[in-house]
Amino acid sequence: MSRSTSEVRSAHPAPAAPRLATVALLSAVAAFSVLQSMVLPALPQIRSSLNASVTETSWILSAFLLVSSVSAIILGRLGDMFGKKRLLLISVGALLAGSVTAALSPTIGVLIAGRALQGVGAAAFPLAYGLVREIVPAERIPAIIGAISSTFGIGFAVGLILPAPLLAAGGWPAIFWSSALVNLAALVLIAVGVPESPGRTPGRVDWWGAALLAAALSSILLAIGETRAWPVPSLLLAAAIGILALGGFVLRELRAADPLVELRLLGNPAVLTADIAGLLVGFALYGAFSVIPQYVQTPTTLGYGFGATSLQSGLLLLPTAVTMVLVGPAAGRLGARFGHARMLVAAGVFGVIGYGILVAAVDSVWAILASTTILGIAVGLALTAAVNLLLAAVTPSVTGQATGLNTILRTIGGSLGAQVAAALIASTATTPTPETGYHLAFGACGAALALVAVAAGFRSALRLRRIRCQ
Repeated sequence: MSRSTSEVRSAHPAPAAPRLATVALLSAVAAFSVLQSMVLPALPQIRSSLNASVTETSWILSAFLLVSSVSAIILGRLGDMFGKKRLLLISVGALLAGSVTAALSPTIGVLIAGRALQGVGAAAFPLAYGLVREIVPAERIPAIIGAISSTFGIGFAVGLILPAPLLAAGGWPAIFWSSALVNLAALVLIAVGVPESPGRTPGRVDWWGAALLAAALSSILLAIGETRAWPVPSLLLAAAIGILALGGFVLRELRAADPLVELRLLGNPAVLTADIAGLLVGFALYGAFSVIPQYVQTPTTLGYGFGATSLQSGLLLLPTAVTMVLVGPAAGRLGARFGHARMLVAAGVFGVIGYGILVAAVDSVWAILASTTILGIAVGLALTAAVNLLLAAVTPSVTGQATGLNTILRTIGGSLGAQVAAALIASTATTPTPETGYHLAFGACGAALALVAVAAGFRSALRLRRIRCQ
């Protein structure tokens, strides 16, 4: 389970993948990534148009997150068994069907169903990683993995910029129609430009394990996501169900002949470090990017904020997207040369600097621009290094499982980060200095990336010690 990527590649040589295949895979993950945040600016208009309550509207986000978490690992496993291209077409096809359903929604219930369908698109990440590993020459893998990994953060940032003109031009359905066009283009590119993966991992799908995982993730994410809306007894019940289901899932997977997730992979320090990094990067990314627009759109009459429009606040995140476009592929090449764990350490250092600027000078537009630029470097390095570190530690037969689990942890971290940031802001909202909550939220995100550096540094120290003892 710990063979290097190069060793695996030599055992399973693959033909050079055309540039079209790379573009197709990037389009698949981009189509999903923008939908993480693209709907956020449209929620008030959707609530008014469909006469929905605040609770009903919140399910537009919850349904997407819940299905995303479960589908990433199940379709990743199915891709290992039946072919990654086939499952990628299904994943992006569901994304297209969900976008059209959402665009045509006459009621909030239909819209929520459409968003749940869109959540199946989360499987694009583990499936794309697996395809890259099997169809791309070894020397190009780290750079392409970097580009795909960075698309996760790029899409989140771009999804906060695009809605303003779309809402002005065609209302909230325009967001989903534009998404449908991107989904359709991605579907065609995949069908035409991506060869089927040559590898197959025979076995059976552990449907009982899938059911336990679905119950665990649904309950845990709901307990996190509804912290400020549900009464305490309901939150405790959801958390208890989630913990019990998670325990049952772990016990079953450790005993199953064909597990949905090979949990013993976590005994590999590289895999564990990559998964910890995924959780913490998700926390930092969602936490900050959900807070920065809120801060800059706050009316200046409250004594802080800039009174910016949604478009203006989104443009402040543009440096993050641009930086990640450049950093992702470069981070892959640098990691191949100097070590992916060292890139994670560097990501943590850049993250602390970026969030430190926000804590110290968030009342300056130039400081925010400087911070979002530096954070683009941090997130680009972290996302790229984590996945490359993971892929170098596992065999192709479990790529879908391993990257699916990493995707789940990133989603859980993101949900947790957004809720912790919101809770910190709310904790000081009625005090004489309500802006203190924003400083605390940025500090928490910086602490998360500092822990990424600590985890990666510890892993590097263990590896160095092991080498010296040999």
